[in-house]
Amino acid sequence: MNDSTKTSPNKTSPIEKLAGTPLRIITQLGSNELVDKLGLRDATEKALHGVGHAAGKLMGGMPKKKKAKNGDAKAAPTVPTQKKENGAAAAGTAPPPARLATVAATGVFDLRPTEDQDLIRQTAKRFADEVMRKAAYAADNAATPDLKVLAAAQELGLAMLVVPDAAGGIAESRALMTTVLAIEELARGDMGLALAMLAPLGVVNALVEYGTHAQQQAWLPRFTGDTFVPAALALLEPAPGSDPSRPQTGAVRAPGGWKLFGEKSLVPLGESAELFLVLAEIKGAGPRLFLVPKGTLGVTVTRQPAMGLRAAGTCKLRFDGAFIPGDALLGGEEARGSFDAQAVVDRARIAWGAMAVGGAKAVLDYVIPYCNERKAFGEPVSNRQAVAFMIADLAIELEGMALLVHRAASLADQGKRVTREANLVRVQCTAKGMKAGTDGVQLLGGHGFVKEHPVERWYRDLRAIGVMEGAL
Repeated sequence: MNDSTKTSPNKTSPIEKLAGTPLRIITQLGSNELVDKLGLRDATEKALHGVGHAAGKLMGGMPKKKKAKNGDAKAAPTVPTQKKENGAAAAGTAPPPARLATVAATGVFDLRPTEDQDLIRQTAKRFADEVMRKAAYAADNAATPDLKVLAAAQELGLAMLVVPDAAGGIAESRALMTTVLAIEELARGDMGLALAMLAPLGVVNALVEYGTHAQQQAWLPRFTGDTFVPAALALLEPAPGSDPSRPQTGAVRAPGGWKLFGEKSLVPLGESAELFLVLAEIKGAGPRLFLVPKGTLGVTVTRQPAMGLRAAGTCKLRFDGAFIPGDALLGGEEARGSFDAQAVVDRARIAWGAMAVGGAKAVLDYVIPYCNERKAFGEPVSNRQAVAFMIADLAIELEGMALLVHRAASLADQGKRVTREANLVRVQCTAKGMKAGTDGVQLLGGHGFVKEHPVERWYRDLRAIGVMEGAL
C-alpha cells in the first residue's frame, strides 16, 4: 500500500491536522465511558501523546510554501472536483460537492498498514472482542442487531474516516484500505453485527463519491454525528442470475421526480433504516442511485431473516410506483456520464472479501486452542496429521484471501479500475470462506454442530459471502 501521509508543500498533512484534533476517532472514544469499558484508556493516552509528538516533529521540518514573483503564495492545492463545478461556484451558484483525492502511487508494492491504520485496526479488534462477541449470540437468535452495540459502534467514528474534511470528516484521500482493515476485525467479532454497523458506510461512500453538495450537506453530518443512523445500499435483487450493476428495478420519470418499480432483497437494517440508496435502471440512461428516505409511500419493507447474517436484520424492499422527488437522484442529472454502477459493486465486493477474511480469522483463532486442548486417545487431536494439515491449510488460504483484498483496496484508493481484482476477491473469498466455515465445523466434530460453540454461526455467516453483494 502507498504511504498516504505524504503531502504537497501547500497541503495540510493528516498529522498536522491531527495536532489540533488528534485522531478524532480516538478522541471520541476518550470522551466517554466506552474507552474504559474496552480497557483502552492507557492505549488512547499513549496514542494521543505519540500523534502530538509526531506532529511537532513533522511541522518543525515542514517545507515552507513557495512564493510567486508577485509575493503571493502559490495557488491552493488542487481540489478534486470538476472544472465546471468550480466555475459554477464562482458564478454564485451551488458550491461544488466535497470529493476525496486518490492516493498517489509510489511504485512500491507495500501493503503494510500505516501507524494510523494499525491504531484503527487495533481499536476495532478490541471493540470486536469486548463488545461484539458478547452480544453476537443474542442478536443472531433474535435476527435483529443489538441497538446498544450499534450506538457504541458510532463512537468509533468510522464514517469520519471516509468523509472529506470539508464535509465534517477527517479524510483527505480515499480510504478503502483503512476501511477493510477495520471490517476484518469487526467481522472477526461477528459478521452479522458487523454488517449492521457498516451498512451506513456504503451509503456514505456513495454520497462522497457521487452526491451533490446539497445531498452531502443534508446527510453526511448525520452519519458523522453522535447518533447511529441506520442506512443501507439496496443492490441485490431476488431474480436468479441477476447482475447487481444492471438492476431490474426501474425508475420512470414522473412530474416533479421519479417513480420506482421492483424489488430488492437481503437489505440490512431494513426495518429501522432511515435511508435506502437504491440502484435502479433508467431506460435509455443506465443505472443510477436514488435516495429513498424512510416512510416513502409505495415502499414496502418486509422482514427477511436468512440462514446467516441474522444479526443484520435483513429485509426485502418492494417498490410499487414509489414517488421520490427529482433531487433524490444521487449526483443530479448532470452526473449521468460520471456515475459508474460497476465501481460501486466493485467496492462492495472488496468489502465483502474483508468480511470473509474476518470470519475465517475467527474460525482459525477458535480451532487452534480447541484442537490443542481437546484430547482423544490420550493426546491432543492437533497431534493427528490430518487435523494439523487442515488447520495449516486454513491459515495459508486466509493469508491469500487477505492479500487479494488488500491489493484490490490499495488499487481502488489510487483511483484505478478494480473490476478484475474485485472479481478475484469475490471468487476466492467465496470459496475459501465457505471452506473455512466447513473445516471449522469438521474440526470441532459434534461440538461444531451445536450452538454451545460459535463455529456453527460462523459457518452460516461465511456461506453468505457468495450471495451478498452491495450492502457495504
